[in-house]
Amino acid sequence: MTYYGKAAACGAGSIINAISTWKGAAFALDLHTIAEVTLTSHRSGIKGIIEGGGDTRLIELAVKHTLSHFNLNCGGIVKTISNIPQASGLKSSSAAANATVLATLFAIEEELQPMDAINIGVDASVEAGVTITGAFDDAAASYLGGVVVTDNKKRSIIRHEQIEAEAVVYAPTVQAFSKDVNVSRCRLVSPWIVDANTMAESGNYWHAMTLNGIIYSAALGFSPEPILTALEAGAVSASLSGTGPSYVAITHGDNTKKVAEAWSGLDGKVINTKINNKGAYRIED
Repeated sequence: MTYYGKAAACGAGSIINAISTWKGAAFALDLHTIAEVTLTSHRSGIKGIIEGGGDTRLIELAVKHTLSHFNLNCGGIVKTISNIPQASGLKSSSAAANATVLATLFAIEEELQPMDAINIGVDASVEAGVTITGAFDDAAASYLGGVVVTDNKKRSIIRHEQIEAEAVVYAPTVQAFSKDVNVSRCRLVSPWIVDANTMAESGNYWHAMTLNGIIYSAALGFSPEPILTALEAGAVSASLSGTGPSYVAITHGDNTKKVAEAWSGLDGKVINTKINNKGAYRIED
């Protein structure tokens, strides 16, 4: 017998990168990864396929961890397709893990509480080596939607709320991988990131986000110029997202177009999107 499930999860933008302090904050973007999982009890092993290519280890592990949670021994195929730029700091790995876990649950006709599903994806991400902190903040934003503030070491959510806002993404043509980050340099700036965490925990997300962006741009060797350019164009906030190289701006009204135009001359891709408050979901075919 064959079992099939399909689901989607969001990309996300950083408010605070958790590398320095293990506390982070992020918001879901209206960009998605879709996962399709086909399982059969007559087959062993999980084969991953990523449209456009890429390392399939994470999505394969996400299926295996989900099946293991229910003591199931199945084999099959997991396929993903995404409009989230890869290795750009836009949480493509968290989206892939979440979508795969949810699609697997759909296939085997099981349900889990959101925190349990998120943690399965985080465990898979840690084992796959695609994250430094476990990226619990990114995973929670991707799965739950809206804005989250988290303690990644405790894997707990400090604050979660839905916010309506537009966003503009600038994704350079280059890629950057979390595993290559100089963690010691990021830890040097932790006293100032603690201040940003305090702001985020009190709900002052956008002030915290810009501070995070300027600090981490320096620590990670990225230019702060796109942040300043976005602010000059009327952005509410702008930051380097994750460990880069992408930048994300929060915008409203006419300033959304102005920020997109200000970034359009840069080498890369500009995406107009918004905060997604829905989060991950199953797809009924």
